[in-house]
Amino acid sequence: MQVNQLQYLKEMGVDVWIDRNTPVLNVMDSPAEEKTDNKSDLPKQSSSPELDSLAKKVAVCQQCSLHEGRTQTVFGVGNPNADWLVIGEAPGAEEDRQGEPFVGRAGKLLNSMLRAMGLSREQVYIANILKCRPPNNRDPRPEEVVACESYLRRQIELIQPKIILAVGRIAAQNLLKVDTPIGKMRGNVYQYPDSDLPVVVTYHPAYLLRSPREKRKSWEDLKVAMQIYREDS
Repeated sequence: MQVNQLQYLKEMGVDVWIDRNTPVLNVMDSPAEEKTDNKSDLPKQSSSPELDSLAKKVAVCQQCSLHEGRTQTVFGVGNPNADWLVIGEAPGAEEDRQGEPFVGRAGKLLNSMLRAMGLSREQVYIANILKCRPPNNRDPRPEEVVACESYLRRQIELIQPKIILAVGRIAAQNLLKVDTPIGKMRGNVYQYPDSDLPVVVTYHPAYLLRSPREKRKSWEDLKVAMQIYREDS
């Protein structure tokens, strides 16, 4: 296991004990070290014409009542050519102010989780089930998810990722159209509906901040995701 990876795991809050007499397989090498033709290795682009057009459409969306209380929509951010698509639940107060998903403490933890996998925030694309903040950070309502669903599906079509990492119960259940508890979804590989795109589920960084003992489980989820990614690449 590489020194940098151990550092990022420490930042993530995961303690790793290594037996010096036992060879350790580094199952989480950086994709850039393995493949030079990886889409995520391309120079960072802020967006693409198609995503820009979709973002403008989302910015004026009034398909549900959430538009009444938003500061701005939170469309998504990252590399439009990314192999990895990270999908969360919905914007919070700080995301609503900044217009970017996963900022603040949860965003920093997500960044550490990505670095532990050999990825940077700039290499992946990050989006949410909802593009507007629900008041008081309540759970999304079914009609709100439906209103945003076509936007997210179009994002997936345009980005063409190789794998989706669904973070949190709300994201996973709405993405996969199930009501399975997240504890039972972990450790399995799913497919995005009407596609062969693999989906791996893990805990939301905000939950991990509240429940740090679960960080090791999340690390196991990330290892599953990297293994699936390697097998499909």
